[in-house]
Amino acid sequence: MIKRNKLFGSQTRVTFCLPRDAPPGPVSVVGSFNDWEPGRHELVARRDGTRTVTVKLGPGEYRFRYLASGGVWLDDETADDVDDGGSLLRL
Repeated sequence: MIKRNKLFGSQTRVTFCLPRDAPPGPVSVVGSFNDWEPGRHELVARRDGTRTVTVKLGPGEYRFRYLASGGVWLDDETADDVDDGGSLLRL
């Protein structure tokens, strides 16, 4: 799930959230906003069992996917679009 909160100016705070039934182990959100670098935006476990990470992004289109342990790729069905290139976020 993706949550968006408009900030002052042109920035948007985007929170990426995985449900508690997501694959175990570390999961990172990787995409065009962080040069697809694993570990740079690792999701953190919350008390309710979900995992989240928040990033600030400017206007534009961003491709992203979640990368779980063992090289497992996950897409976000709540993204603006999902295709063979992964999930798409439009801000």
